[in-house]
Amino acid sequence: MTTTAEPVPSGEAPTPDASAAAVDPPPLAVTDAVARALAEDLLPLGDLTASLVPAAAHALVRIVSRAHGVLAGRACAAETFRQVDPGLAVTWYAADGWRLAPGSVVAQVDGPLRSILSAERTALNFLGHLSGVASLTRSYVDAVAEANPATRVLDTRKTLPGLRALQKAAVRAGGGFNHRGSLSEAVLVKDNHLGGVSIADAVARAREAWPGRMVEVECDRVDQVEEAVVAGATVVMLDNMPLDVVAQSVRLVRSSGTAALVEISGGVDLVTAPLFAAAGADLISVGRLTHSAPVLDLGFDLVAPGSTGSGATGSGATGSGATGSGATGSGATGSGAA
Repeated sequence: MTTTAEPVPSGEAPTPDASAAAVDPPPLAVTDAVARALAEDLLPLGDLTASLVPAAAHALVRIVSRAHGVLAGRACAAETFRQVDPGLAVTWYAADGWRLAPGSVVAQVDGPLRSILSAERTALNFLGHLSGVASLTRSYVDAVAEANPATRVLDTRKTLPGLRALQKAAVRAGGGFNHRGSLSEAVLVKDNHLGGVSIADAVARAREAWPGRMVEVECDRVDQVEEAVVAGATVVMLDNMPLDVVAQSVRLVRSSGTAALVEISGGVDLVTAPLFAAAGADLISVGRLTHSAPVLDLGFDLVAPGSTGSGATGSGATGSGATGSGATGSGATGSGAA
């Protein structure tokens, strides 16, 4: 059972950065990822150590942030507790997209201690990894917005196998936008494709076969930019270009009179992203959002004996409307052993 609590009694007032409706991953992706993760952790004999705890033992735990960041992965954590034991009561104090501070109480779980212990690592793995993706994304979004509020930060297909929908939801929770989710969503002509077809022919064939689809062309030279614009590309991707060449290419695209967008890709970091945004880029795609995001440290704290179990203490997460459930991921730290 998942519920939404009143605001945390003490600490920061919640302030949202994204709506739950915009960031939630597909429910089927959540159910499948959680089922696979639990099978990995509990097969073939179940949780041997938790079975040593008396069946009647009851506990209350709180999931608490140990660092600044942005929450993501709530849907997967909630689904983990549900699949392990539908009788566990999960109360959420934050939604995906909320900013967290050290001590922010994210959620509390109430129920049989055995079940809580068996779900702990899987729930933290999802929350920690996906919150890390959201947190890194928010860092890029904030840095780019200062230089050019119109520039959007995108993810890529450099995702962990089997977790793409969850990681892309976490990017949305961090304020970023999603590039194509699969090879069938759009046409992206890259350098290796150009070994067998010209830019002009590739764009023409794509327009004929899939009218209305985005057709993007990767360019690493200015003459390719011009060819892509003349061919009618929807987006021109400037790959690993130095800043001065990016600025020259942006001017070329803008002067073409077309509606083509300019995307920057390749080796983008928190120093260069604002510079590319200031040069006029419409889009900046960053692979490290999903393939190299550090885990957000979250604790799984057993409430001391004598605590009431109602409400939560510590500083509040920043957000509003902690309803619904969030996203997913893998590989997290947090309190407790592996």
